[in-house]
Amino acid sequence: MNFVSTRGNVNKIGFIDTVLMGLANDGGLLVPEKIPQIPADKLETMSQLTYQELAYEIFSYYVEGEIPDNDLKALIERSYSTSRHSEVTPVQKLKDNMYVLELFHGPTFAFKDIALQFLGNLYSYVSKKTGETIHILGATSGDTGASAIEGVRGKEGIRICILHPHGKVSKVQELQMTTVDDQSVLNLAIKGTFDDGQRIIKELFADVDLKNKYHLRAINSINFVRILAQTVYYFYAYFQVKKESDVKNVNFSVPTGNFGDIFAGYLAKKMGLPVGKLIVATNENNILEGFIHDGVYQPGEFRSTYSPSMDIQVASNFERYLYYLLGENPNEVSALMEKFKAKGKIVVNEEQLRQVKEDFAAYGVEGEECLKTISKYYDETSYLLDPHTACGVAAYEKCNKPNEVCVTLATAHPAKFNESIERCNIKQTFPEQITQLFDKPQYLEVVEANKDEVVRNLEKLFSFTAK
Repeated sequence: MNFVSTRGNVNKIGFIDTVLMGLANDGGLLVPEKIPQIPADKLETMSQLTYQELAYEIFSYYVEGEIPDNDLKALIERSYSTSRHSEVTPVQKLKDNMYVLELFHGPTFAFKDIALQFLGNLYSYVSKKTGETIHILGATSGDTGASAIEGVRGKEGIRICILHPHGKVSKVQELQMTTVDDQSVLNLAIKGTFDDGQRIIKELFADVDLKNKYHLRAINSINFVRILAQTVYYFYAYFQVKKESDVKNVNFSVPTGNFGDIFAGYLAKKMGLPVGKLIVATNENNILEGFIHDGVYQPGEFRSTYSPSMDIQVASNFERYLYYLLGENPNEVSALMEKFKAKGKIVVNEEQLRQVKEDFAAYGVEGEECLKTISKYYDETSYLLDPHTACGVAAYEKCNKPNEVCVTLATAHPAKFNESIERCNIKQTFPEQITQLFDKPQYLEVVEANKDEVVRNLEKLFSFTAK
């Protein structure tokens, strides 16, 4: 399996090099040169596997022997042994034709754990093999930071720095990141938005000399392994629903801000999984909804919402989808991304927009509708949705036909967003692991949202001199 950049100047690199490169050196994103196709008879066999066995089968298509089979199996077992549920990502039926896929049974109670537990162990594995210290950089809208830190903390040969928008994440999200007392962990709270943090990270990775000299590695979903690991649970959910309802296609409603989780579903569909509709659920930061409806990708004014992990205007994984929409033509992708950089807008033609609407449906959920959805489902089913999952359920209600089966991705435990739950006049019981956070001291630095100041702070952790 070879990987290439969406912009065409990185070609035919292997799986491990793809993991280590993260953001392609030409500024693009890495994708498989050819998406593996899984035939129907193989899907039938895979439907009987445990989550860990399924992960091994799917990863194997992309790893293709670069990691010995026994090592790969051990990495998978170690990564998912931290789950609080034996199925890792169980499916719950809430009503006829409507399910939720619980992705919050990992260490930090968020879907990011599914990929980052594996990526953390993979980085540790590579560090031991090469003898190199790995310096990880990431930006978070809330959940990635805690999951990334939990995935790598205490692992020999790894240091990590996470940027989060100061005052724009939930209190539990902040505490999960900043109560970690570890010299190999640096939390920077930037005076800005997640998009500012993501921009700074991309600027740092675009400095190829700096990136290579200090072994800088990506933990955000610009790293293809994040996408690959998330693809597994689409297969798992489909197989569980199929056993109960015996339908041919299953729709998925996906709360998304950075387009990574929904792109994982798109990849699963292109691999041969019988996915029907992929529903993009956003909040008031609805650039993706605008693109899917009108073919115009243009950031608007940033808005803080009840679902802060989706408070994102510029979706970093959107470029991966553009690559396939444009017929895997890197020259066209490069031209469009240059135009976006210059004018702040991407517009596709009518034929391309028709394809977009075949690939996705979309619905942007306003704040009050999000809270009403939480209350409604709690009253009707006694199931408590977190605000992001509630956006997914509201989008399901808007976009799913009554006779279609749909799985909404439940991306976080509601305890992580108690500010929103309390607005619904619902009192919840916190898991003990979250309750304990409130008594711990915090470790973070508040900094301006610019590259130079971030680099100056990185000196303390990564021991290099700012330019």
